[in-house]
Order: sequence, then C-alpha cells, then structure tokens
Amino acid sequence: MTVSTRKRLLGGLVAASMFVALAGCASAPEDNGETGGADAGGAVEGFLPCMVSDAGGFDDKSFNQLGYEGLERAADQLGVDFKAVESGSESDYAPNITSLIDQGCTLIITVGFALAAAAGEAATANPDIEFVSIDDVVDNDFDGETDAPNIKPIVFDTAQAAFLAGYASASFSTAKKVGTFGGMNFPTVSIFMDGFAQGVEYWNEQKGDNVEVIGWDRAAQDGVFTGGFEANQDAINAAQGIVDQGVDVLLPVGGPIYQSAASVIRGSGREIALLGVDADVFETDPSVADLLLTSIRKLIDVGVEEAVVAAGQGDFDATPFVGTLENGGVGLAPFHDFEDRVSPDLQGELDEIAAGIIDGSIPVESYLAG
Repeated sequence: MTVSTRKRLLGGLVAASMFVALAGCASAPEDNGETGGADAGGAVEGFLPCMVSDAGGFDDKSFNQLGYEGLERAADQLGVDFKAVESGSESDYAPNITSLIDQGCTLIITVGFALAAAAGEAATANPDIEFVSIDDVVDNDFDGETDAPNIKPIVFDTAQAAFLAGYASASFSTAKKVGTFGGMNFPTVSIFMDGFAQGVEYWNEQKGDNVEVIGWDRAAQDGVFTGGFEANQDAINAAQGIVDQGVDVLLPVGGPIYQSAASVIRGSGREIALLGVDADVFETDPSVADLLLTSIRKLIDVGVEEAVVAAGQGDFDATPFVGTLENGGVGLAPFHDFEDRVSPDLQGELDEIAAGIIDGSIPVESYLAG
C-alpha cells in the first residue's frame, strides 16, 4: 500500500432502471485545455481530498492515472494537500478507505466499480464524509438508488465511443478480422467490447462487408477475458490467442493489459493496430504510440477535478454524471500517426455517425442507454 501527499506518481452490475433515470442528470465536465474546468478558489477550512485506486495502480497509464491527475490538479487549484492510497488487491479496498477516514479525509474518491461495496459501506457509516465513485453508482442493494446521499457517481456510456472505434476499425482492417479481450466480464469492461462490436456490425450493414469480431459474442454477452487487470502472462495469452486468429486490429479493455497486447503485436511480425481505452493512450504512453489507431476516451480526470473543486469550495453535488457523446463525457481520440493511413472519408463518416447516435437515429445498446 502506498500513500502519497501532493506527490506526482509516475508513469457491479446495477439496476438498469437506475441508469436510465440517471442519464444526462449532470452537466458535462468542461475540457477546455486549461488547468481546470471549475473556477479556482480557496478551499473550505479543513478540506482534505483523498483517493483509493483499484488494483491497477496509479501508474496504469489509463483509468487510475486519469483519476489521480484530476485530483492532483484540483488540489493545486484549491491550494490543499491530498492523499492517495494505492490498492494491491481487492482485500486492500476497505482497509484503504478506513485508513483515509482515520487520517481525516473529508472527500474520498474511489476509482473503479470494484470498490463499490467498500465505498457504500463506508459512506453509509460516515455520513459527514463526501464520496465520489468512478464507474459505479454504488447501488449495492439493487434498489435503483445510490446507497447513500453523500456519494456522487461518475459513470460513462462508453459504448457510444466504442461504436465509433468499431466502425473505424472495420474501415481500417484489410484482414476482415478485428479482435477484443477484457480483464473481467463486468459491465464497465464489456460495455467497450459490445459497443465496439456494434460499430463493426454497423460498418458491415452500411458497406455490405463481412468484417468479423474475434473475442466477443454479442448474443452470449461473453468473450475472452484474462481474469484480472494486470499486464501479465494471462493477458499475453489472451492477446496471443486472438492475434493467432488473424486479426489486424486489437482492442484490449482493462487498464494495463494493453501493454501485454502491445508486446504480442510487436512479436507477431505483422502490422496490427492497437486501440486504447479510457485515456488517449498515444499521449499517456508514448512507448506504444506507433501502434495506436485511436483510443476510446473517458473524461475521468476532468470529472474528478471538477467534483473535487466543487466539494472543496463547499458545493459538493451528489447528482450523478453520466458521460455520453452528447455531453462530451466520452469520445474518440485523434488518429495521430495513423491519420494518413485511414480512409480520407472516415472522419466525415464518424462525424455523421456521432450525430446520429446523439439524435437517436443510430441506436447504441448498453446498460447505460436511456
């Protein structure tokens, strides 16, 4: 377990009816290119924001790192210290939250759906402490409501952005086979894989093509999973099994498991494009930049930053934020080094598809869809 204070770290399925009710409840974070989306200002006396990572760690170049960066920026704006505790395994979640409570944290951010149970229990037992839950609404009793009024959920309908990535991947593929695999078959993981497959299906429908998706079965809602979220031999085996089937685009979903996928791609001797998730991985991990077609983005850092700044200024708002294409909470990263390798018509087609998803004329299925 690692605890940091103002230190830069280096490189649950819930009731579907609740998500329908939540969609669009809160305004989008403002990604304006500046240090913060909310107005800077002094914090209320005694404000101490804190964060607990999931097992991926804060240097995952993805999900946890984005959350940490948002907390770091908010603390800088407010002029306060913060604490960040890294979890090595699931058994660390509850003790880490308890440790932060004991250290006087007034706002605790839990990164990932895996912490939902521990966050719900802690929030219920400590009503004077504010919580922010990334990627889970903390409905542990499945009654369609967040378990405590002092929890702000930040969740993302990434199927919409993954749909665009699937369409782009099908457009790019010459092998007519694209692949995906995930860490574990949880909704926040499979939502990427299923949206990706829907995008490929849409390409096939529009173009009369037959691009195949390896690694995810939409009918069965199951596919290839490593059993965890570590860049280890299991992730290498999963990636290798898909690459051996002839794909030329690969989407790994689950924090650092993309690093295992990248190693398999480099060892294959073939040209295989990689897709990133959560962050624009081209920016967060230059070591794989040459492999990246694009990334499916969540604005985790901006959402955390604004929630922390608001709480620090005494304006904590428990209204859930659901990121969509319409409010800018999810999106597709640029093609970067692949810009000259994709079809010149592709970006225009993606813009039209995004507009159709927003206006509802192109439906995208997900457990967060309204």
